[in-house]
Amino acid sequence: MSGGCQCGAVRYAVYGEPFAPSICWCRMCQKATGGLFGAYVDVKAADLVWTRGEPGRFASSAAAERGFCASCSTPLFYKLRSAAHYAITMGSLDHPHDWPPQSQLVPENRPAFCESLASLEVVPTSAWLAQDPEGFASRQHPDHDTEVWPPR
Repeated sequence: MSGGCQCGAVRYAVYGEPFAPSICWCRMCQKATGGLFGAYVDVKAADLVWTRGEPGRFASSAAAERGFCASCSTPLFYKLRSAAHYAITMGSLDHPHDWPPQSQLVPENRPAFCESLASLEVVPTSAWLAQDPEGFASRQHPDHDTEVWPPR
């Protein structure tokens, strides 16, 4: 399993079996991800290798730290200092769909409107992409390892 940040400055590989995919509705995860919840899959610390760059770190509480790319701000992990594992952000994985969440943490903090998200109007990508195809061209690192980034 591999992943990294949006700009490609930080990449990682996991050489063990991930476990406990979950989402967390706590306010700290909301602020750390800029979303309504944090989505994570756990990996043993011994199985995680930073293959390009190193994450920045922020002590979000006395017990935990969060890792992110210092260049593009992509959230990469949550880690209890006392734990022997990292909670890797699913969005930073090269293949995030491989790890569907199996549990929800702090569900009492889930906004009530989240119950109806699946029924919202679906706006196809082509509807907004056609307005400015060049403007929406991605500068994002691809979902796989590269020898050099950015390309020369």
